[in-house]
Amino acid sequence: MSFNNKTVTRRGFGLMAGAAVVAASLMQAGPAAAADVTIPIIVKDTTSFYWQIVLAGARAAGKDLGVNVPELGAQSEADINGQITILENAVAGKPAAIVISPTEFKALGKPIDEAAKSVPIIGIDSAADSKAFTSFLTTDNVEGGRVAARGLAAAIKAKTGKEAGDVALITALPGVGSLDQRAKGFKEELAKYPELKLVADKVADGQATTGLNITTDLLTANPNLVGVFASNLIMAQGAGQAIAENKVADKVALIGFDNDDKLVGFLKDGTIAALVVQDPYRMGYDGIKTALAASKKEKVETFVDTGANLITKANMDETKNSALLNPKVK
Repeated sequence: MSFNNKTVTRRGFGLMAGAAVVAASLMQAGPAAAADVTIPIIVKDTTSFYWQIVLAGARAAGKDLGVNVPELGAQSEADINGQITILENAVAGKPAAIVISPTEFKALGKPIDEAAKSVPIIGIDSAADSKAFTSFLTTDNVEGGRVAARGLAAAIKAKTGKEAGDVALITALPGVGSLDQRAKGFKEELAKYPELKLVADKVADGQATTGLNITTDLLTANPNLVGVFASNLIMAQGAGQAIAENKVADKVALIGFDNDDKLVGFLKDGTIAALVVQDPYRMGYDGIKTALAASKKEKVETFVDTGANLITKANMDETKNSALLNPKVK
């Protein structure tokens, strides 16, 4: 996509976001009873399954708490300027609070600092270079990376009989706080397995096709490759397709992060050895709940770990894991 097309997309989404928030703000007449409260939620990408789960949780919280919850976001996680515009328009609508998952750590820092001067800001999922969050709800992504490394070592041993060989890490986008933290935790934990060697640390462009191509190239260039960690849903989709197309699931273990129907299918048929699964529904629900409390100046936790779970084919039908793999998004 050309720069001009991106610019048009960002401006279009910014205007739509502004219109949505302004329309919502017009509903705020009279005392700030719960039914009159508007709390927008701004996500990275309204189209992906992961963010649809987050929005479903926020929607449910809005219904349960009697809060109006505009659902805002760009077309892709790479649209940094678009999210900044959406945040500025949301603040202009004078909501009771705002819930946001920043698209990029550095770029969203100052906009969040500025927004927090007017309204409580609740962060979910990914961090930003700001200390202005009233509360932050997320997976401990460093620990999530460690969970992935332990799961990969176990899967490699199950396939090859030993925790040894070459492994690769694929990150979806540069500069995203949650992804950088997963990579950090993964590398730290992998260092505890001296015979597992990280031979490739690839950063992509957020597209599943790129994940497919990177993984295919890795398989060709590294005959001793025994494991791959694809650190988000989109990269796991691409990597899983490469493992399936090259018919190497019997000797190369793939660990993905997050889930959708495609990844669950890969888990069932053995293409993926395990998934590290967050609780995005809880992030959305508790994000709105926390924002409402903050808007009333009630005490809230400054940091909430919403958890990371390693799900394999062997444990995927357990009650908790089944609920995480099959969330209600309507």
